[in-house]
Amino acid sequence: MLAARFAEVVLPHLGDALSLARWLTGNAADAEDVVQEACLKAHAGIAGFAGGNPRAWLLTIVRNASYTWMARNRPRSVVAVGGLADLDDVSPPPDNDADSPEAALIAKANSAAVEAAIARLPDAFRETLVLRDINGLSYREIAAMLGVPQGTVMSRLARARSLLMTDIGGRHHEPA
Repeated sequence: MLAARFAEVVLPHLGDALSLARWLTGNAADAEDVVQEACLKAHAGIAGFAGGNPRAWLLTIVRNASYTWMARNRPRSVVAVGGLADLDDVSPPPDNDADSPEAALIAKANSAAVEAAIARLPDAFRETLVLRDINGLSYREIAAMLGVPQGTVMSRLARARSLLMTDIGGRHHEPA
């Protein structure tokens, strides 16, 4: 019974869990460790899942497991970002009309610039941006997950987007 409930509630969202863990930890290997720990916690607590949004429930466990894992395994002075190859692509693949090598290179460079800019955001802003714009959680779900008011989520998201646009915009206008 619990195994079937776990398969129904958790397994469909493992990709999102791994993606969030990658953004929070900065690399794929650490993210896999975090998701494994999160799955163990989710399995142990599946009987307590009262319904609602299973994706938000699992991502909350992943978020908490990420910070617990990083506190245990990384010195506070180290901020690991990892390689950009460890992160999921943010932008969609180029259109079929624009499948020239030049267009593909530009799309890849743009994607890398966005990923790097997101990685440079302060933790609270990066976390809010990833949960909303990449994972698609609602303001209410993010507020519950982070334990902050919805207004705080909205202001962090606005600030994160502003910092991101300033970072990306500033890099495009730098002289060569």
